[in-house]
Amino acid sequence: MPSKTVHVGSSVGLHARPAAIIAEAADGFDAEVTLCVSGGDPVDASSSLMIMTLGAAQGDEVEVASDDQAAVDAIAALVAQDLDA
Repeated sequence: MPSKTVHVGSSVGLHARPAAIIAEAADGFDAEVTLCVSGGDPVDASSSLMIMTLGAAQGDEVEVASDDQAAVDAIAALVAQDLDA
């Protein structure tokens, strides 16, 4: 399964607004997309609530995984951006 590890770019981490943006984008793909912090369990990236349970702060590493490489690239790019700016 393709995956990519990126650092959280949002100054507030993966909190409400960034999580909602990421979840909406992930929901647009046919393939399931998951997010995972080091040592944690993967969560469904199309659920903003599940994304917030990661507790990922700015600079934390998050692994994005999916069977769809385009989904991995798109969601990883969003995680790396400051979506609260």
